Amino acid sequence: MKTNINIETDIGGIILKNPVMTASGTFGYGREFEAFADLNRLGGIIVKGLSLMPSKGNPPPRIIETPCGMLNAIGLENVGLDAFITEKLPFLRKLGTPAFVNIYGNTVEQYAELAARLNDVQGVAGIEVNISCPNVKAGGIAFGTDAKAAYNVVKAVRESTQLPTIVKLSPNVTDITVIAKSAEDAGADAISLINTLTGMAVDLGTRRPHLANITGGLSGPAIKPVALRMVWQTVQTVNIPVIGIGGIMNVDDALEFLVVGAAAVQIGTANFINPHIAIDVIDGIMKYMQENKIRKITELIGTLKIV
Repeated sequence: MKTNINIETDIGGIILKNPVMTASGTFGYGREFEAFADLNRLGGIIVKGLSLMPSKGNPPPRIIETPCGMLNAIGLENVGLDAFITEKLPFLRKLGTPAFVNIYGNTVEQYAELAARLNDVQGVAGIEVNISCPNVKAGGIAFGTDAKAAYNVVKAVRESTQLPTIVKLSPNVTDITVIAKSAEDAGADAISLINTLTGMAVDLGTRRPHLANITGGLSGPAIKPVALRMVWQTVQTVNIPVIGIGGIMNVDDALEFLVVGAAAVQIGTANFINPHIAIDVIDGIMKYMQENKIRKITELIGTLKIV
């Protein structure tokens, strides 16, 4: 690859060496993929979603393959904030790749506390706020499906930390742009989307749901057209960087998100199929730029031709 090609991108003030990140929940805490990929080559690692206390997640079965995708109801199983800081973060600190901590809670106060406690922790480059979680004080409505709830939780996080803050949006809404604008108005430094689409699968042999949780989150190539459309809409609405997620299985998929305006991408489900996929995509972007005589990634981002 030519060394004069610049694929650096700015996400909330953090300069990533390239626009390829790994999506939360699909890459563990980073170390799980150490044997399969050079983690120092990644643009960014987003760790498995963290709550204040450890969580066992949902009972099994909690994952099933579906046509062109995967349905999961893991339930955000994680080691909890304290164990992450003492047991997982030391490894991430040694890498030359920024580590972002995905956080979630069931109340605004939980989000704020997580953000505050991470604020001065060495090795945390930024926060990704998962607002696809139920607000228990509002009867279980997901923060990310209500503009006011989204604003309140993002504002609380923003007031609790100086770390760059990415807000991860749920696609299970009528108008994604309304939620995106609320997150921006509340102080988000960047937006990432989409999270999984709600779905279910039935076992005709038993006439029972395949998942113990009944419903789960659909990811994989089946959702890419929806994700691409929502990213494009969001780019037209906000003035902060947008990170594209959803069904990225190869370099062409990633390039499509960049062309519609995403400043970076996150690779998720594909990691389960090819644990080296993120590196392949980075190399593929470089090759595409070289072949098309594009010197800077910023000359590619947002170049979709409508007319």
